[in-house]
Amino acid sequence: MAVLLRRVGRVALQFSLRQTRTTPQKALLIATLLGTCRTKKTWPKSFSQEELKKRLSPIQFHVTQEKGTESAFRGEYTEYKEDGIYTCVVCGSPLFKSETKFDSGSGWPSFYDLVKEESVTVTDDFAYGMHRVETSCSQCGSHLGHLFDDGPRPTGKRYCINSASLGFQSASASRPPSNGDGAGAGTGAGAGTGAGAGTGAGAGTGARDGAGGAVGGKTEL
Repeated sequence: MAVLLRRVGRVALQFSLRQTRTTPQKALLIATLLGTCRTKKTWPKSFSQEELKKRLSPIQFHVTQEKGTESAFRGEYTEYKEDGIYTCVVCGSPLFKSETKFDSGSGWPSFYDLVKEESVTVTDDFAYGMHRVETSCSQCGSHLGHLFDDGPRPTGKRYCINSASLGFQSASASRPPSNGDGAGAGTGAGAGTGAGAGTGAGAGTGARDGAGGAVGGKTEL
């Protein structure tokens, strides 16, 4: 019964927003009374604004810390196809697997599922006089994008995410080296004195540390 009442409340709230001049503040109060407003928690990881301004680009800071939105079809990962894991650009937490990424035509990277359910925190967003569901990194609280219920099977969800909020760990870069490469890298790192040994160790380490992105409608983000 409680679930049914919450669903009825959501429908009533959305109808009210469309048909009346209900302010976002009033809508938020109604949602809270109906029990539909998800409560943000404190984040396990925190960073100072000064630190983030130094290590993030202006668009990354704007999106993750000021809940901004990048331009459609302009993001680095919009059309990215490599296999791997998409992570939070702020804290590095894994968020989405590449196999759950799909072309939604929205102009932003879209995913139909999470690495794990607790990877992302969802919160009701009543900005601009409409109801959307904001997605944030569960570890540091950085803004990612929004969640919609028009995705493909099996989940039916569409996580519409800003490229600027994402990092990427390539699947090929995370694979362990072969026996020969591993032994060579270990020897080079420990006792190599020539240029060849130094280069080999650097290449092995760099490959394991991960890779960056490449290039890159619905417009609700």
